[in-house]
Amino acid sequence: MERQRTADGWAPSGTPFTTDAGRPRPRLEVADARPPRPDVQVSRGDGGRCQALHGRREERAALDGLLEAVRGGESRALVLRGEPGAGKTALLDHLGGRAHGFDVSRVAGVQSELDLAFAGLHRLCVPLSEHLPRLPGPQREALRSALGLSTGPAPDLFLLGLAVLGLLSEAARNRPQLCLVDDAQWLDRDTLTVLTFTARRLRTGSVAIVFGTREPDPAPEPAGPADPATALTGLPETVVAGLPAGDARALLRTAVPGPWDEDVLERLVDETRGNPGALLELVTGASPAELAGGFGPPGSRAFSGPIQDIYRRRVVRLGLPTRRLLLVAAAEPGGDPALLWRAADRLGIPIDAAAPAVTAGLLRIGDRVRFHHPLVRSAAYWTASPDERRRAHGVLAGITDPDAAPDRRAWHAAQAAPAPAEDVAAGLERAAVRARARGGAAAAAAFLARAAELTPDPVRRQDRALAAAHATHRAGTDRAALRLLSIAEAGPLDRHRRGRADLLRARIACTTRRDGDGDAAALLLEAARRLPPEDVPLVRDAYLEAIGAAMSAGRTGRREAAAATRSAPPARRPPRPADLLLDGMTRCLTGGLDAGAGALRAAVDAFGAPDLPDEDALRWARPAGLTAATLWDHAAWDAFTSRHVRLARDAGRAAELPLALTSRIVAKVVAGELDAAAALAAEVETVSRALGEPSPPYGALVLAAWQGREADAAALAGSVAAEAARRGAGAGSTVGRWAAAVLCNGLGRYRDVPAMPADADDRPGDVAAEAWLLPEYVEAAVRRGDAPAAEAALRRLGEVARTVRTDWVLGLHARSQALARDDADADGRYREAIDRLGRTPVRGELARAHLLYGEWLRRRRHRRAAREQLRTAHAAFTAMGMDAFARRAARELLATGEHVRGRTAPAGGELTAQEAQIVRLVKEGLTNPEIGTRLFISPRTVEWHLRKIFAKLGVTSRKQLRRPPSPADG
Repeated sequence: MERQRTADGWAPSGTPFTTDAGRPRPRLEVADARPPRPDVQVSRGDGGRCQALHGRREERAALDGLLEAVRGGESRALVLRGEPGAGKTALLDHLGGRAHGFDVSRVAGVQSELDLAFAGLHRLCVPLSEHLPRLPGPQREALRSALGLSTGPAPDLFLLGLAVLGLLSEAARNRPQLCLVDDAQWLDRDTLTVLTFTARRLRTGSVAIVFGTREPDPAPEPAGPADPATALTGLPETVVAGLPAGDARALLRTAVPGPWDEDVLERLVDETRGNPGALLELVTGASPAELAGGFGPPGSRAFSGPIQDIYRRRVVRLGLPTRRLLLVAAAEPGGDPALLWRAADRLGIPIDAAAPAVTAGLLRIGDRVRFHHPLVRSAAYWTASPDERRRAHGVLAGITDPDAAPDRRAWHAAQAAPAPAEDVAAGLERAAVRARARGGAAAAAAFLARAAELTPDPVRRQDRALAAAHATHRAGTDRAALRLLSIAEAGPLDRHRRGRADLLRARIACTTRRDGDGDAAALLLEAARRLPPEDVPLVRDAYLEAIGAAMSAGRTGRREAAAATRSAPPARRPPRPADLLLDGMTRCLTGGLDAGAGALRAAVDAFGAPDLPDEDALRWARPAGLTAATLWDHAAWDAFTSRHVRLARDAGRAAELPLALTSRIVAKVVAGELDAAAALAAEVETVSRALGEPSPPYGALVLAAWQGREADAAALAGSVAAEAARRGAGAGSTVGRWAAAVLCNGLGRYRDVPAMPADADDRPGDVAAEAWLLPEYVEAAVRRGDAPAAEAALRRLGEVARTVRTDWVLGLHARSQALARDDADADGRYREAIDRLGRTPVRGELARAHLLYGEWLRRRRHRRAAREQLRTAHAAFTAMGMDAFARRAARELLATGEHVRGRTAPAGGELTAQEAQIVRLVKEGLTNPEIGTRLFISPRTVEWHLRKIFAKLGVTSRKQLRRPPSPADG
């Protein structure tokens, strides 16, 4: 039982450090921020698994109505009734989370306590015992006796019911009371009797009792002492049925992001009738191949639960011909009835063998073959012997059209093979090629894995196992990849195969250590050295991956990694884009940006070529984007990050999507598109939650800093700092310092801006955020009167600007020169900065140039000219949502004597983060189903959100939201 107070909502999870003057100071050490409460809420389900609360709008509306009535002084009772896994516990969790201002008490029935009188009542009422003295004497003593607080005769149930009613009413004098009673079917009889007695007599007094109880099982077990079906009769009731098809699909896509075979998706939703617990149970532990293409045996071998045992017994009781027919139907998940009957004819199964299964409610045969429940399919398959299963697959392989369904035919043939067979393995290998061509990475990996198992020749088996391991790693299942790698390493490996195996182990280390660990870079370097030098592309790719890992780990070791790449064989002619990237990064990190800029420029041009294969664009998306940002080429950076997100989505690379979205967020922030960045940050949260793997909040931190959200930025910086410390400095540390510098400059707290590193003149290249920090160092140093520090940062920025020579960096250099030098040329330099930055997409930096120019003019008493610049800056900051800088511009305008209007909130309230995401996707032209797929929600939920959005924005159709999408939109 848990009891919680929620009157004040969520308490802040961290408090910013303060200066001596008591004002908040953003620091990297602040603890993690609590993420915003999502629309898709995750709670503990009936079986103890995490469940996602999708849809359920009518149920949630009814529960919200109950809370409002109780807040208004009424008392209510409600029963949530549904089969196991239907989502009753999730709804109770939702209700408890919404009960702001309530005391929430919760008790769950426990089967082992069925025979312990008043066990449930004890757990519910003891925390309320402070109110016992206010009850009438007989009621008080009856309740004290039931709770074991005093000795006495067996308490009268009528008195006990009155006592509990009085106890809740007394507690409600202070705050409304909400009692959540889960798994009521397992409460002891006396507790259930007392609570239902109390629930029937609730009238006024701000008390609510909500029960969750199961429908009877398909084949009921012996009844326990408590019978909730009878005891709860007459109370208001809501039946918790299965999810609608759209919400069920969204739940599955949330639980297992990535590519899904639509037939598999439809079959699971249909056979479970949308039961969320059953859906999640089925996909837990399922391989990506089973979900992406249906290539796998149905369900699990294990039958440990009571429902599974029920279905197994029902299948075993059927006659042999019927069981064989069920086996064939279970082995062929396509559900084609014509195929089923052809296979039955080959196996000598009579047509009337289906009747007993249909009569028993286990099978339906119409336009498709459908099982009553996926556990029936699993029982039908696994209760058969291995020989029977192989025979069924063999018949299905023989009758499956090799032209219409070659992959399924190859899979059935593989399942039918009793021993290794080269022809079967070769067929699977061809199927893998077809799967890879259509973007089915998981299915390709499954085909190759089975092909390796069925390959009789040891050397060829090693090659196929290595290929399967690499494919499985790309599909995002590293544990399976390591298992396949161990198969390849079972025998002696030559140098080429040993190098490929070592390279894969290093890649897996990068993935499992969030590709930023210095050890991972060392492993990649060692693997590159072991590869045979004649395999030039593979060797050079391994060195490029090692540099990428070293750069993610921070400045330590980057130069050493780059120096090691000098031993790589020279690129073949013509060089690939990856070759150009390796050469440029090596020169940059060993000799400085000026040494590698030319090669890096050539690499950016190559990665921007329209004929670049998608596989190369996706594989090298991160280093290519980082290179474009290092060259201060926003157009290329914007295009690369947009393409990265698109390709990761198209390929079903869900694990890579948070990193792709994070890069996209930073590009959008720098462009001043903070609303779009906020929508992308919400998507990172959605995807990370779906994957069950939190992603470091780099993008959210940068966004919060540019928006001037001090408390949020400080809390997010704690997560980034913890990640940076775990990995040993790391790129996250640089991002954190850049975000802190922008935030502090916006707030005017220049002394809180981190100092420029003392070794800035001896750094191996100025990579992205490292160089972006230089203008921040200049501004902070000038404002706090540290001329030497400002001059040192300006000198480094000048070297970068002269090397790269884009309007973005030249504009920032001119702005920084005007600020630092403050001489007769300052006016011209400010104008140059505004002119150059005005030709770029970096609107935030342009607005800051107007702000600094206005501040400079005001201090020289050119008030009219200063107002013009400050008005422009203030309007731009306000439009972009850069609130800290907007307030700074407003203060400057006030100093010129001009009144400044505050930012006007839109009519109807602000959009939530998810609503803003939906608006952005509507503007891109996506349909409701496409938006639902992107956000892991159902099309009906999208439609519901759109109605709220229309009301808030005062529009009546999506046409009023839409605009022609920009090619750069992510």
